[in-house]
Amino acid sequence: MNNTTNGVIVKNPGVLALIQDQGRIGQHRIGLTVGGPMDPFAFRWANRLCSNADNTTAIEISIGGFVAEFQQPTQIALTGAKVKATLNNQPIPMWQTVPVQAGDTLKLGFATQGCRIYLAFQGGLPIEPQFGSTATVVREKIGGLHGTALTKEQHLPLTTWQAHSTLMLPFADRPDYENEQPLRVVLGYQAESFSRIDRAHFFSCEYKVSERMDRMGYRLTGTECKSSISSMLSEGICHGAIQLPPDGQPIVLLNDRQTIGGYPKMGAMMARDTARLAQKTQGNSVFFSAVTIQEAHAINVMEKHKEAQIKLLKLK
Repeated sequence: MNNTTNGVIVKNPGVLALIQDQGRIGQHRIGLTVGGPMDPFAFRWANRLCSNADNTTAIEISIGGFVAEFQQPTQIALTGAKVKATLNNQPIPMWQTVPVQAGDTLKLGFATQGCRIYLAFQGGLPIEPQFGSTATVVREKIGGLHGTALTKEQHLPLTTWQAHSTLMLPFADRPDYENEQPLRVVLGYQAESFSRIDRAHFFSCEYKVSERMDRMGYRLTGTECKSSISSMLSEGICHGAIQLPPDGQPIVLLNDRQTIGGYPKMGAMMARDTARLAQKTQGNSVFFSAVTIQEAHAINVMEKHKEAQIKLLKLK
């Protein structure tokens, strides 16, 4: 890691760039949240395009503006939000393996559809894990290199380059980040504390993504939905939990959420749909629909089966 003649140098981290793997699983008992990619689908395919295992350490870039200079040859892949990407000022494709050479400069513009971009490297970033993961959670000052977001002129190590096939994810299998299908919610035990009218409003009205949207959670604005619970003991918070604080505006808790909370919850959003939410930006519309836990399990089985059928195209 101290060899600065190889690897990659972050010339500009853009709005926010974080080292991530699939997340810090099983550490809630000591107060550590999961972290990991906000859009796991895009993260996995970035790694697969580089012939990596799914949990290989990569970079999550929010919004864009990222610039990096390579000091050794490797292969990279960009997935996630639609963004103009160039290598030495020449356009390069997303959702495809791209070879780079020592001295090459990668530049990203700003996302025009979605907001989370994933940059994977062949072999990944050889970062020492903390509590079983390299995922950066800035609030907890853990993961990555120093528990912080990437900074200008920061050196990142890379593994030794090996020749692999150039791969591409078929266009038909790439996500549509303008998809406005409802976000599916499994009701929780506190759902009964909301009146039938409020529940009906929650599942029929449009909500907007507010300016308060980050890796901890998305605050939405729209029809108020208030619980009859005036106070409650703090309890464990799951990924996708939808809290309704006293102002009646939903907060969907995401990867860097706190591990406990004391607001009433309507339920929890399916993880597949939190990934869609995490690609939305301020002003985007969202809608909710209720599903049973049995329906959620069936949807997950079907979607996993569909993803397993996806075949990368070998270009050369």
